[in-house]
Amino acid sequence: MEISPAVYDLLTEVIADRRALHQIPELGLQEKETSAYIKKRLAEFGITTVYDLLDTAVVAVLQGEKEGKTLAFRTDIDALPVTEETGVPFASQHPGKMHACGHDGHMATMLGFANYLAAHPAEIMGTIVLLFQPAEEGPGGAQLLIDDGFLSKFKVDEIIGLHVFPEFNEGIIACKPHAMMARNGEIYLTIKGTSSHGAQPQQGADAILAASAIIQGLHSIVSRNISPMESAVLTFGKITGGEAMNIIPGLVKIEGTMRAFSDEVYETMTNRVQTVATELAKGYGCECVVEFNHMYRVVDNNPAMVRALEKIAGDSYVETPPYMLAEDFSMYQKEIPGLFFFVGIRNEAKGYVAPLHSGKMNFDETYLLGGIECYRQLIQELNKGE
Repeated sequence: MEISPAVYDLLTEVIADRRALHQIPELGLQEKETSAYIKKRLAEFGITTVYDLLDTAVVAVLQGEKEGKTLAFRTDIDALPVTEETGVPFASQHPGKMHACGHDGHMATMLGFANYLAAHPAEIMGTIVLLFQPAEEGPGGAQLLIDDGFLSKFKVDEIIGLHVFPEFNEGIIACKPHAMMARNGEIYLTIKGTSSHGAQPQQGADAILAASAIIQGLHSIVSRNISPMESAVLTFGKITGGEAMNIIPGLVKIEGTMRAFSDEVYETMTNRVQTVATELAKGYGCECVVEFNHMYRVVDNNPAMVRALEKIAGDSYVETPPYMLAEDFSMYQKEIPGLFFFVGIRNEAKGYVAPLHSGKMNFDETYLLGGIECYRQLIQELNKGE
C-alpha cells in the first residue's frame, strides 16, 4: 500500500505523540493525564468540537461540507499494570504501568488522522467522530460509552478501529469478514469443603482434592461437549487454597477464562462449567459456587467494510486467521456495523517480536502511517455504498 505524501509528512509528529503518550501510561478510567494530552493536541490542530465523556473519554467531531455517513473511528487509551523492560529512552515514567498493548500507537495514529483531517477538510464526507476510549483492558469502556448514549448521541452509522499486531510483519494490513476475535468471559470457582487434620482426612471434606477433580473435569468440556468443527478455549490460570501442609483445606478458589467464536458455543461452555463444577464438588462432599464475568463479544467484521479495506490496502492486505484474543470494540459491533483490523509491526531484525502485554513490546512508528492511510481512504470508500 502506498502512503500518500501528505500522510508521510505526519511521521515526525506521530513519533513524538506516540513517545510522549508512552511515558504517561494510566490504567482504565484513570487516564486523566492522557486525556489532557489528547485535548491539547486536538486544540493545536484547530479542532474545537470536543466532548468529555465518562471523565476520561474524549470525542472530537468534524463536519464535512459533502453529504455522507457518520463514521466513528475509535482508539483505546488505557495501559496495563506491566513493568516496562524495553530500555528505550522514552520508557514509562509511571512505575508498574506500561503501554504494553500498543494503545500509545493507536492514539498516535488517531491524532495523526485528526491532524490530517484538520489540514484537509475537503476530504471529509458526512460527519467524522473520533473516539478516544478509556478502559479497553477493563472494565470495558466500550459498553460504558454505549450505555451512556455515545452511539445515539452522535448518530453513528459505522465504526472503525485498529490494533497494532506483532504476529504480522511491518506494513501488513490484516483483517477478515465475520468472526475475527473471540467472545470471552472470566470464571470464578469457590470450592467449600470442611477443614480437618491432615492425619485424619476422614473427618474433613478436602477442597483441594475436589478442586483437582473439577479442573480435570472441566477440561473435558472442549473435547467432549463442543463440536470438533468449532473452536473454544478453557484455561484456568490461578488457584489458591490451603493453610498448611498437614491440614485438609476447607476452601479453594480457582480463576480462569473461556473463549469462543460463537455465542452458541460460549453458552454451551457456560452451562457445562456450571453443571460439571457443582456436581463434581458434591461427589467429594464439597460445594462449588460458580460465578461468571461475561466480558466482550465476538469481533464480527462487516463483510462490505472488509472489502473496502482490502481494496485500499492492495498488496499489503492479508486475511488473518481468527484469534482467541478479545477486544471490547466488539461491543460496538453488537449495535452497528463495524470494521476492526490489524496493523503489522513485527520485525525480527530490529527485535520487534515481543507479544502483546509483554514488558518488552515495542515497534517502529513509521508503520502507524498505514493505519492513517487506511482511515483517510475509508472515508471515501465507505461512502460509495455497495
